[in-house]
Amino acid sequence: MDIEMVDEEQASGVIPAGTDMNSTSMKISCTRDELVTKLGIVSRAVSARGAVQVLSGILLSVDEGVLTLAATDMELSLRTTLDAEVEGEGAVVIPGKLLVDLARLLPENDVTIEYRPEEGVAQIVSGTASYRLNTYGAEDFPRLPALDAQLHAIDRAALLETVERVARSASRDESRPVLTGILVRFEGGKLVMVATDSYRLSVKETPLESAAPELEAIIPARALQELARLAGGDSVELGVHENHVVFGTGDAWLTTRRIDGQFPNYRQLLPDTFEIELTVARAELYDVVRRVSVMAQRNSPLRLRFAEGELTISAQTQDVGEARESMPVPYTGEEFTIGFNADFLRDGVDSISGDDVQVKLINPLRPAILVDPAGDFTYLIMPIRLAG
Repeated sequence: MDIEMVDEEQASGVIPAGTDMNSTSMKISCTRDELVTKLGIVSRAVSARGAVQVLSGILLSVDEGVLTLAATDMELSLRTTLDAEVEGEGAVVIPGKLLVDLARLLPENDVTIEYRPEEGVAQIVSGTASYRLNTYGAEDFPRLPALDAQLHAIDRAALLETVERVARSASRDESRPVLTGILVRFEGGKLVMVATDSYRLSVKETPLESAAPELEAIIPARALQELARLAGGDSVELGVHENHVVFGTGDAWLTTRRIDGQFPNYRQLLPDTFEIELTVARAELYDVVRRVSVMAQRNSPLRLRFAEGELTISAQTQDVGEARESMPVPYTGEEFTIGFNADFLRDGVDSISGDDVQVKLINPLRPAILVDPAGDFTYLIMPIRLAG
């Protein structure tokens, strides 16, 4: 696929507005279970890279009696509030992994966290257990995007189901940032999401019961997948800024940068006409592909041979072995053989919702299309040129 790339814009600075960054003492009393739950939400945004040490921490900030937990890796930020009794105001950053691991092991359900800025430590007490943790300065923590965007309520189930169907087609190659994102478009009462890694492409259209804003953005696939892990109600609050997107669900907020660049024109990539179109039992096809794929190692392709009334799927890897399995299909015409990446084909069939999958083919060197029965999901997969 011919894709024009544009350099990704640096993420905008990301501590919640209004937080007092002066070093003052704070004392927080809460339950261990609540602490563990809320740390579990934000810790997924803790940076695993050691370049900027403060990003490996979790921010605890108290403003007007409300305790907020937050973490960011500069691409993604997560924040939530924690029900606690608090004394004082201010903020501190505590090493994230250490805090999470320790919280899970605390002996009693009652926990006290006291920040002593003059010592640069946070003291955690639970029962007879007492710990002193060195901290990072909150003034070095990036300022999180504001939550003051105009928010729109989107059906949560529809949003997450759409993400799940397309996300695995997004690229993981950071050298091509546009392709690591999912194109999200609200138009004409429906939600459209598109993802591609240039070897396959997924398009899902989902009708929305409520009105949605007319907008379009490229959003990191990882951020959209994190939404599914956030507990929430029936809807997700969505706000779009010039440089970032805000999602709110339950008492948690996720913010992520928008990816700058030109997303491939997916409509031009989808063929209009096909030489072969047939409907196949999805579950049977998936099971055969999954079994035969065991022998498609070291990038060996799956071979699909269509013959009169039959589809034979085979794979062979030198010094490993080979597999071959047939299933009935309503095919008529000359014998036709095409090769695919085993993982990509398995993902495509697995992404189809319904009892059947419509398979559309042109020739062994042109893309193939899988379409679900409802016609609202399309999966394009590029073939592999077969030897011989």
